[in-house]
Amino acid sequence: MAGKKITVEAGTAALKDLPAQLPTAVRFLLQKIEADHRGGTVELRVPPFGAVQCIEGMNHRRGTPPNVVEMTPEVFLGLCMGELSPEEAMTKPGCSFSGEKAELTFVVFPVAGL
Repeated sequence: MAGKKITVEAGTAALKDLPAQLPTAVRFLLQKIEADHRGGTVELRVPPFGAVQCIEGMNHRRGTPPNVVEMTPEVFLGLCMGELSPEEAMTKPGCSFSGEKAELTFVVFPVAGL
């Protein structure tokens, strides 16, 4: 994600106060996934808060990427908090997957390590 980085302290505080700080919490977790899973094979989108490119392999530069995972903020947070498995998340409304690499099993969702 381009722009100012969210500190661990600010991100952790946002995760503890989701009703008031949902955008910051989502952006912080996207930032962590981008750092932990560098690459450009999959675009992970959590509208309206952000999107990152991740996973090593081919790099996408222009237009709609061939591998896209899009999910609601609620599903994304459920994955990150360990409340949903990737398999459960893939069945939730508001989630879409396109491309052969568009899956959730590629990411170890980050909250447990914070």
